[in-house]
Amino acid sequence: MSVQWSDSERAAGRSLPAAYFYDPSVFERERLRIFFRSWHLVAHVNDLKSPGDFVTHNILEQSVLVTRSKGGEIRAFHNVCQHRGNRLIDAPRGHTPAITCAYHAWTYALDGKLRGAPRTECVQGFDKSQHSLKPVRVEVFAAFVFVNLDPDAQSVADMAPGAEAVIRQHLPDLDRLTLIEQVDVPVPANWKVIQENSIEGYHFDYSGPVHKQLVKLIDFDGYTLEAYDKYWTYIGPPQKNVTHAYGVPLANARWQTDGFFNIGLWPNATIYAFPYSDVVGTFIMNPTGPESSSLRFGYYAVEGRPLSDLTRACIRWMNEELGPEDIRLNISNQKGLRSLGFSQGRYLIGDGLNNRSEHLVRHFHELCHAAISS
Repeated sequence: MSVQWSDSERAAGRSLPAAYFYDPSVFERERLRIFFRSWHLVAHVNDLKSPGDFVTHNILEQSVLVTRSKGGEIRAFHNVCQHRGNRLIDAPRGHTPAITCAYHAWTYALDGKLRGAPRTECVQGFDKSQHSLKPVRVEVFAAFVFVNLDPDAQSVADMAPGAEAVIRQHLPDLDRLTLIEQVDVPVPANWKVIQENSIEGYHFDYSGPVHKQLVKLIDFDGYTLEAYDKYWTYIGPPQKNVTHAYGVPLANARWQTDGFFNIGLWPNATIYAFPYSDVVGTFIMNPTGPESSSLRFGYYAVEGRPLSDLTRACIRWMNEELGPEDIRLNISNQKGLRSLGFSQGRYLIGDGLNNRSEHLVRHFHELCHAAISS
């Protein structure tokens, strides 16, 4: 890797060099050393309630298929037929009694075992047990399902000790969630540009009118950003005397939390709740290239509880106002990183900054640099 970030630059508070956000060699190392070795949030357990329920998830060119087996276990497999390598399922989610390849009808049980393959009785010594789907690591953590292409990776709980307790403290209905909306949005920006934007409050006062609306809902002086190695939190307590949010009165509404709660899990997943909304969001920054990403926004409501007008307004506000405002910043930032007039930035970290400090950005950069330099 030709792009370097020297110890002296880091000690001086100089940020990750611009080339880390577009250089193909850096991205290739991230592909192999970050995304093929890390845990990826793919679903809530209630997305896989019944045997035959499935979700698929792409990690760059790799595709993972996650199912609930007839025995009730959640299993994950490489989403590829063992006959000639055909992709088995393209749909993002659904239900199937068995997994059948659309090319030559090889059929697998929900536990991954080959159940039938036409004409193989004509092949001497063909052993179905030798052609099962290849497994992928899967774990349930804080009611969400994660997969990892690295069979030797530490567990999610070991990677993020204490994180589940923090999540459950702020999201009381975590186990009762059901997906109400999932949207994938392509963005012409490096995944790290998008992550940086989400983990600092410095831009809230300056970057656009929608962020200013968010600041009015929280006690911004009490906004805290905490790093815990492979996870981080940014939490804003509620502002006193708030009567409306997202243009809707608070009266008669209920919510997961009256504050702004976010927890990020290395490398690219965030679980969050906006103030006064009865919905839990997931935000996943999936890289698709050195300068492109696909952002997956998931919204989970409490099963059996109708959405209030306030919660519906919050989802609309996120999709149509705050999200687009952030994405415009992501795109503009990516363009600027390509400028011949910029090579490296400077973190804003110091006494008295608190809610505007960029220490989480530095922490995230350190994790990225350590991972691809190992």
